[in-house]
Amino acid sequence: MTKSIETRAIEIAEILEGYFPEVPVPLHHHDPYTLLVAVLLSAQCTDERVNKISPLLFAQAPNVYAMAAMPVDAIREIIRPCGLSPTKAKAIWELSHLLIDLHQGHVPASFEALEALPGVGHKTASVVMSQAFGVPAFPVDTHIHRLAYRWQLSSGKNVVTTERDLKSLYPKELWNKLHLQIIYFGRKYCPAKGHAPAKCPICSRYGRSEMT
Repeated sequence: MTKSIETRAIEIAEILEGYFPEVPVPLHHHDPYTLLVAVLLSAQCTDERVNKISPLLFAQAPNVYAMAAMPVDAIREIIRPCGLSPTKAKAIWELSHLLIDLHQGHVPASFEALEALPGVGHKTASVVMSQAFGVPAFPVDTHIHRLAYRWQLSSGKNVVTTERDLKSLYPKELWNKLHLQIIYFGRKYCPAKGHAPAKCPICSRYGRSEMT
């Protein structure tokens, strides 16, 4: 008998909890502002690389006021290894000024206000809301999107649909931890390339036959 998607979702959450009962925030930061900048840097870049580069940037600009005072070119030079440095540097500089002008130098705990900042989309805002402020959110990046499809938790149509599907399957109190558990599990047991579904603790039980 085929299990319902609700039953499958619960069992997958139990597996994730068993493998990753503790999930530290992957990006190094010391306050909401440095988390926001680190998440912005992580676009099309690995967390590992961001964690090597962001301390160099924060050594020069440890807060929003220092960052706003830096020339854009100086920011770009430091973050160059993260890729897309011209776009990211401009966004970091501009959002720093806006945080000062509109929010007294603080990162707002609001999806609407965050998504109005340069370079900040819904996924970035969701990460900041969940990891900096503890507000229930389910940030869906390409990795979570892929895994939700592999595990038959979503149709895989797009990240918006995947976020909606995952939120409908899991209670809010699980969202913030669960999205990190999926990321950590995917990195270790369910990678995008070189994946062996038969050896994966989840795909071996719940994976699609047409594995991607």
